[in-house]
Amino acid sequence: MSAEAAALDVDRLRRRNRRRRRAAVAARYVLLTVLAVIVFFPIYVTIVNSLLTPGQIARRPPTLFPTHPEWSSYSKAWTQGNLGRYLLNSFIVTTVIVVGQVVTSIAAGYAFAFLEFPFRRTIFVLFLATMMVPFEVTFFTNQATVVALGWYDTYLALTVPFLATGFGAFLVRQAFLAIPPPLRDAAELDGAGHWRFATKVAVPLARPSIAALAVFSFFGAFNQYLWPLIVTKDERLRTVQIGLRYLRGTQIDQINVTFAGTVLAALPLFVLLLLFQKHLVRGLTAGAVKG
Repeated sequence: MSAEAAALDVDRLRRRNRRRRRAAVAARYVLLTVLAVIVFFPIYVTIVNSLLTPGQIARRPPTLFPTHPEWSSYSKAWTQGNLGRYLLNSFIVTTVIVVGQVVTSIAAGYAFAFLEFPFRRTIFVLFLATMMVPFEVTFFTNQATVVALGWYDTYLALTVPFLATGFGAFLVRQAFLAIPPPLRDAAELDGAGHWRFATKVAVPLARPSIAALAVFSFFGAFNQYLWPLIVTKDERLRTVQIGLRYLRGTQIDQINVTFAGTVLAALPLFVLLLLFQKHLVRGLTAGAVKG
């Protein structure tokens, strides 16, 4: 085979490989587009319904684009549905829970990663075991404890049972274990104690994992429904998820107001997800190969 023929064969092979890569990339984007449409279509319908009148919502075939949006449904959800108060309660409870879980997870993760104490591995296994226990198993015990302590119908009942999490301790520990040992040795030679090493070295390096933990804690605390419903009866302490149920019951003939309330309640979650999506990926993959 001549050199010219060999070059032609190589060129054809390269063109064929480029076409295959382009086809694979195109197929991937088509698949991602289809999945995105499936995921976001219910969200789009909720937003559209919040801008329609009740008669337009009941119309068949359904309206998929509001020509004359009813923005007043959002003001009604905020004022008549008292959604502002419910959102404030949710933010108070969520902030306390997130701060508590981050602080306790950093403390526990640092202890399991860098401190030597008896039964360290056994205690860590017990921490992990708490992740396998469904919340329903401890639900009535926690409720009885809250009532016995006199915390019923208070912010303490809404926050204290969730100030620590085994998942957080595990996630932060794995991030701490990914820190190169020479950094710890250098800090010891420099005379840095545990507090200085943790605040100046360990925590800054584990920031992606800590940010991911904060986001997950925010989602979990903000979306709680059953626990706040059981441990509170004062409407001034109700969270936004319970408020949405009340809104649905009081606005039967104005279903668009309920949809508007749902959009307002979900808006903080979407904003948080957009702002911290990179931290979620980096935090969950950091230290994945460490044991």
